[in-house]
Amino acid sequence: MKFPVVLPAMVLLGAPLFLGCSKVPLTPRTPVPAGSVVFRFTRPVRGPVEFTLDGTRIPVQQSPKGAISLHVKGLAPGKHRYFLTSQRETFSPDMGELDLPADKGLYQVTLTQKLDSVLYGKPDPLPPAEGLPGVTAVLLK
Repeated sequence: MKFPVVLPAMVLLGAPLFLGCSKVPLTPRTPVPAGSVVFRFTRPVRGPVEFTLDGTRIPVQQSPKGAISLHVKGLAPGKHRYFLTSQRETFSPDMGELDLPADKGLYQVTLTQKLDSVLYGKPDPLPPAEGLPGVTAVLLK
């Protein structure tokens, strides 16, 4: 039995699928400390990233070279609603509810896609984020 067409077709179809998929860990390497949430992105994020927690904008320390995760620290145990947005990327889920236990933190994988849009002129600058006392958000590589 000869397979003159099947083998090259499998190689041609399999290579883009293999090269296009990157592996994102579904669990953190180290445990997430209590009072913290880690949003792990599926691709590097250039930012600027805006993060809103319980209706209050939290200032996010941006990384000039891009980041693969957003670390939020200083949260109280209980339910929190969040909203995640950016001018250059789209996130899924971009909003939701976090139920933070008292003894450990949360790790959430967030699908990220690049958003290429054309803006004419410069967008209006956003007012500075108010923040919550003790809550910090940092983009990390």
